[in-house]
Amino acid sequence: MATAQMILAMLIFAVLHSIFARLPVKGWVQARVGNRPYEAFYRITYNFVSVVTLIPVVAVLALSDSATIWSFTGIPALAFRALQIIGLVGLIISIMQIEAMRFIGLSQVRAYLNGDPLPLPPEPLQTEGVYRLVRHPLYFFSLLLLWFTPNMTSIGLVFVISVTLYFVLGSLLEERTMESVIGEPY
Repeated sequence: MATAQMILAMLIFAVLHSIFARLPVKGWVQARVGNRPYEAFYRITYNFVSVVTLIPVVAVLALSDSATIWSFTGIPALAFRALQIIGLVGLIISIMQIEAMRFIGLSQVRAYLNGDPLPLPPEPLQTEGVYRLVRHPLYFFSLLLLWFTPNMTSIGLVFVISVTLYFVLGSLLEERTMESVIGEPY
């Protein structure tokens, strides 16, 4: 039962997250609300919807009593925790490198409220720091954080596999979007 709930919750999250990230949907919303409100509020709304649709996923993880798949102690557990710390630090660096407030959508809202020009200037293509090492560092470091848990339950494994599949498919879609928006430099 929990496996089906997790798959359904992840599917709902993935579909909504992907649909709202697509350029045609963004264009449709922009045509209906106008350019300035779209530029100001789309990103923060997108992130809000993403968080809300993750609540059922987290609930299934937290409330499911499932079998232990693996459980490490001692040196192996420390090694797994070290990899998770690398994942967490990498995630933080990746977000900071792309301007965290803009990533969340707060920079856009602030510009709107201050009467500053919108859209904000285009973000430069990141090719330094962690982006020099990994094409999709947010995905990579998230996967380090998720896969290297020293204590993995069956529902946790379903979650991690679902996230991994979503990242693989999402990166393929993101690649096409980036190539169409940025072009040759990407």
